[in-house]
Amino acid sequence: MQLISLNIAEPKIVIIKNQPVLTGIYKLPVTRAVWLGKLGLVGDGQADKTVHGGVHQAVYSYPVEHYEYWQKTLGLSAFPYGTFGENLTISGLNEDDIHVGDMLQIGEATIQVTMPRIPCFKFGHKIGRPDILEPFLKSGKSGFYQRVLTEGYVKAGDQISIIERDPQAISIRTALILQKLELDLLNENPEKVLKKALQVENLAPLLKEIYAQRLSAL
Repeated sequence: MQLISLNIAEPKIVIIKNQPVLTGIYKLPVTRAVWLGKLGLVGDGQADKTVHGGVHQAVYSYPVEHYEYWQKTLGLSAFPYGTFGENLTISGLNEDDIHVGDMLQIGEATIQVTMPRIPCFKFGHKIGRPDILEPFLKSGKSGFYQRVLTEGYVKAGDQISIIERDPQAISIRTALILQKLELDLLNENPEKVLKKALQVENLAPLLKEIYAQRLSAL
């Protein structure tokens, strides 16, 4: 498991549907070591902090293995690292492998997996496919956010290791289904899975609220 590429960008204004929109999705790879603080990487930023950023979305990871899938699915040429707006392009971990609450060591930093990424219209604009949002969501290839437990320098090429897992953990794929997709996609009883998810010690407040609402609606 490895950090393949480290990607950062300060927010900039782009024109979407003839309107100026501030976005931080245009990440670019850097080869130097970068300080990862509690709210993210130095030199990186989020435009709309009502839906991005903050303690529970300080850094976003995306599996490099998904790149080939999207190139073939969309019929587009090779994507540069950072295409999906991810800070960390990683190898060896996907949404089935990684769990909410997992603690990861990357370089000097320790981070904890918090939630799946839900795509927004800015991503569709970036790749020239405004219709991509629903297919991206339903693909399950969401990538995942993390919060920072121990600050430190990280760089491309750093090894990634899982150092701790919550015994009540649910996979990121399951977390995505519980958050945004049809519950019949689960392989278990939805009520049982939602109750298990709500017992995850470090469940992000947003997920806790959504899961509680979905449980009460059953």
